[in-house]
Amino acid sequence: MTIQPEVPSALPNADLAVRRYGERGRAWLDGMWHADPLADAVVNDRAGSGAALRAVRAIVEKSARAVDDPPDSALALLHQITTEPAWLERERLDRAADVLVRYSAQWGLVLGAASLLAGADNWIAAKPLLLTGRYGHQPAVRSIEVGEWLATVVRPGGMEIGGPGFARTVRVRLIHAHVRRHVTSHAAWDLAAWGVPVPQPYMAFTLAEFGHISLAAMAQLGVRLTPAELDDIYHLWRYVGHVIGVAPELNPTGEADHVAIEGLYRLTSPGPDQHSRDFVRALTEDYLAPQLATLLVGPRRLREDAARRMMYGMSRVFLGDEAADALEIPDGGAKHVVRALRPGLFLADQARLLAFGRERLSARGYQARDRELLRLKREHGMVHDLVDAVPGAVGHAD
Repeated sequence: MTIQPEVPSALPNADLAVRRYGERGRAWLDGMWHADPLADAVVNDRAGSGAALRAVRAIVEKSARAVDDPPDSALALLHQITTEPAWLERERLDRAADVLVRYSAQWGLVLGAASLLAGADNWIAAKPLLLTGRYGHQPAVRSIEVGEWLATVVRPGGMEIGGPGFARTVRVRLIHAHVRRHVTSHAAWDLAAWGVPVPQPYMAFTLAEFGHISLAAMAQLGVRLTPAELDDIYHLWRYVGHVIGVAPELNPTGEADHVAIEGLYRLTSPGPDQHSRDFVRALTEDYLAPQLATLLVGPRRLREDAARRMMYGMSRVFLGDEAADALEIPDGGAKHVVRALRPGLFLADQARLLAFGRERLSARGYQARDRELLRLKREHGMVHDLVDAVPGAVGHAD
């Protein structure tokens, strides 16, 4: 009989995590053994996952109770996601969307140069994607898939029950469950060393990637949001966490929780591996830098070189030199340029707000974001939204 260790053996600083973060640190470590029982039950339904998945998709996406005799696993998941938590204030979700879309360009930039790279600084968290063939493969397509999902979440009514963001968030939750099943059934997964695939703590960290990590990086680009705006954004991600299956004890409620999650992720991370470094290079040089280069002027070769240096410089500012060194992000003078530009970018944003007003800028932001997503999909030959729509991919709805 195999005895499960108290803490996954590959995680460093477990004792320090508890000393520094108390009960939150203990919940983080315990969470490495816990996944998402409701979504996992749907995917592993004894009657076959097809019927359960079809029931969830039909009810969630069509908002109709027209499914004959849905499996119990589907009913249990549907009950959880359609039961609104007492703390939810739906008007705040729409306010958060209006703020974020106002800064679509900056947010899209930092989600790549800060959030995704912060997540890459942990090879255990990245291991499931590597084992499913999605890590380092087509980083542009993966980024656009994330953008497609965010575009449905971050819009008025997007997270209404049956709304587009709500439905796709449930799909993402089920994709995570498919990944867990695939990894544990068809690949070498060291449970005692790594915990369960896609565990609760790493699901919670994803919320911090879209929340505080990206907001802090945007502040480095001169974006200054009000406390009320920030609170609304954190409220949005708290509800996304509820729908996507993050347990209440780890689902962040505000900025302090996001910061603690980031700290625990870094503290207990074994660091990046070569796959992580290759991913960072591919994401930056094959996707982020070429997109930035389209906004610059001059000969193509000079634009691409300047864009690459600027992207790496931004990543160093956002992540800090220690994490950037671990990921082998090239150093250089570009990081000083990024820091020097911050006051000017702040003044430009304030002038923009005064000239056009927040409501008008939000309306423009929704239009510009949707146009940009269509352009990116055409440019990369994408005809799907999420990976579960790709035949042969893990999570594909056969």
